[in-house]
Amino acid sequence: MQNTFYTSFDFERFPETPAADDDYRTSFQIERDRIIFSYPFRRLQSKTQVFQSGEYDFYRTRLTHSIEVAKVGRSICEYLLAASDLLDADFHIDADLTEAICLAHDLGHPPFGHIGERKLNDLMAPHGGFEGNAQTLRILTELIYERPGRTKGIAPTRAFLDGVMKYKATQAEWITPTGRMPVHHFIYDPQAHWREVIFAGNPVPQSIQSARAMNDFKSIECQIMDWADDTAYSLHDIVDGIHARYISVGRLMDWAERQQLDTAQATLVEKLCQKIKSNSYEPYFGSRVGTFVHACSLRRRGGFLSEQTQRHAFDLVIDPEVKAESALYKKIALDLIFKSPQLQQIEFKGGFILERLFEALGTHCAEPEQPRLNLLPAAVQALLNSEATLAGRYRRLCDYIAGLTDGLAVRTYKRLYDADFGSIAELQ
Repeated sequence: MQNTFYTSFDFERFPETPAADDDYRTSFQIERDRIIFSYPFRRLQSKTQVFQSGEYDFYRTRLTHSIEVAKVGRSICEYLLAASDLLDADFHIDADLTEAICLAHDLGHPPFGHIGERKLNDLMAPHGGFEGNAQTLRILTELIYERPGRTKGIAPTRAFLDGVMKYKATQAEWITPTGRMPVHHFIYDPQAHWREVIFAGNPVPQSIQSARAMNDFKSIECQIMDWADDTAYSLHDIVDGIHARYISVGRLMDWAERQQLDTAQATLVEKLCQKIKSNSYEPYFGSRVGTFVHACSLRRRGGFLSEQTQRHAFDLVIDPEVKAESALYKKIALDLIFKSPQLQQIEFKGGFILERLFEALGTHCAEPEQPRLNLLPAAVQALLNSEATLAGRYRRLCDYIAGLTDGLAVRTYKRLYDADFGSIAELQ
C-alpha cells in the first residue's frame, strides 16, 4: 500500500542515486540501514552520554541513548497513526524515516559529552566553530564513507536531510552587531547550500528569516525526534543518576527546599522520592515513556513548504503537563548530576584533554611543505594535505578529534604527553 504522505519531492536524493532494481527496501529503510552499519554509529558505544563510557556497564552511552530515542520516535509514529484522525493506513508519518533520523541525531557529538562540544567550538572559533548537529550533517553528507581523495555521504533524501537538520541557521546568521553568538545551535556556513536543497529554491518568507525562527522551522519527523530525545534523556538521566547515587531522597528533598515548586512539581518530586524508597523507580520511569508517547498529538499548519510536502503541514503538540514534567526532570538532572563537583571535574579533564590534543595536532594544519612530526594517522594527514586553506585543514583536524571515542582521546593524550605510557609496538 502506497503512503501518500510522501511524494517525489520528499524522496529526491542528493546526489541522485538510483536504487538497485532488486532492492526490497524503501529509500527510508536504506538510509536507516546505512546509519546502523556505519563506523560513526558504532563509535557512539564509547562516547559519553552522562557518565564516561566504560566506567560501568550499566550506564547509558551515546549509542544506547540513540537506540532508545529511535524506539521512542518509532512508537510516537505508531501511536499517532492509531490515535490521530488526521492520519490513516495510506497517509501517515513514516516510522522508518523517523527511526533513521533518531538513530543519526547524535552522530556528530565529540568525546566527553557536552563539554567536548563547547571546548571544540571555542578552539575552532577562528575557523568556523563546532556544533554537534552541524557535525552530524557533515558526517551524513560528506564523511561517512570518506577516503583520501574522495568525500562521500549517504546520498540522503530530502525528507531525511530535513529531519536531521534540527538547526538551519548558519553561524554567520547568529552573529550580532556586538560580535556575540550562542555556543550551540548553528550549521557551518558552508552548509547553507544543504538548507537550500531542503527549501528547493523556494524564497524564504520574512517570518522565518531570523536565525531563531530558522532554527524553529522543523519538519514533523524532526519534531518527533526532538521530543523522543527529550523523553529519553529527561527520564533515563534520572534513572542513571539514581543508580550512580547522585540523586537520593535526601538530596532531592534538599534540592526541592531551595526551589519554588508549584503543586504539580512538588507532587512529582514526592512521587520520585517514594519510588526511590521502594526501589521501584526503574519500572516507574519505564512506564513514563509510554505516558510521554501518549502525550503527542498532531495539529495542521500552513505556511512555508506546507503546500509542497506534508512534512511541513503538521506540528507535533505535546500535552503541557507532560512537557512540564520533562522540564522538571531535566532541571533535577542539571542541578544534581551535571553541576555536581564530581562531574564538573570530569568535564574539566575532558576539556583539558581535547585542548591539549588540538594544540599538539594543530601543528599539522600549517602549510604542508613545512617540516613537522608525523603525529596523525597517514589517512588523516592525507585529508589535511588535500585542503588548500587553513580553515579547511583545521576543519579536517576537528573532524578527526570529534570522531575520537572517549577512550581513544585519553590514550592519544597519554601517548603524546605521558612519558610512561606507550611503547614502540603500540604505536605501530
